[in-house]
Amino acid sequence: MTNWSSKNSLLKSNLKNKLKKVSLLILDVDGVLTDNGVYLGSDGNEFKKFNIGDGFGIYLIQKAGVQVALLSGRYSKATEFRAKELGIGNVYNGYTDKLKAYQELKEKLSLSDQEIAFVGDDLPDIPVLKECGVALTVQNAQEEVKDSADYVTKLPGGSGAVREIIDLILQAKRIKY
Repeated sequence: MTNWSSKNSLLKSNLKNKLKKVSLLILDVDGVLTDNGVYLGSDGNEFKKFNIGDGFGIYLIQKAGVQVALLSGRYSKATEFRAKELGIGNVYNGYTDKLKAYQELKEKLSLSDQEIAFVGDDLPDIPVLKECGVALTVQNAQEEVKDSADYVTKLPGGSGAVREIIDLILQAKRIKY
């Protein structure tokens, strides 16, 4: 886990305070949970590589009482399979209007913006990043997305960035695992 005291230059107390309030972590999929690659077989079957450490982090944060949702602009059966495997019930798969999906989810779960953290990496994610309480992105995100974020991970999407974020949330909440 990250040591807050040694990361003062990176992690402002304002971010820590925002992370304490998180009740829902919403994740984009392509470029956040994956390396942004899609593997297509000659039969048209699609494959995606997901990071096991990110998956374990999702298990840990859900066990700690923080809900997780997926919000992807591109529909994929692999995304639905991975969500089911991780016990993620709120999956918005193939939603091009991400802000509308975000607002539906917020209303469905009766949460305020301040209780929601969102991790995105590309231009369609910016409206949600500007609306949510904690705007997060990955190291390999588009520059415009980084400009909209409260925090940019050291790791790229699909390579442990989600686990990095989850560790920060759990530490801000003082939840040990």
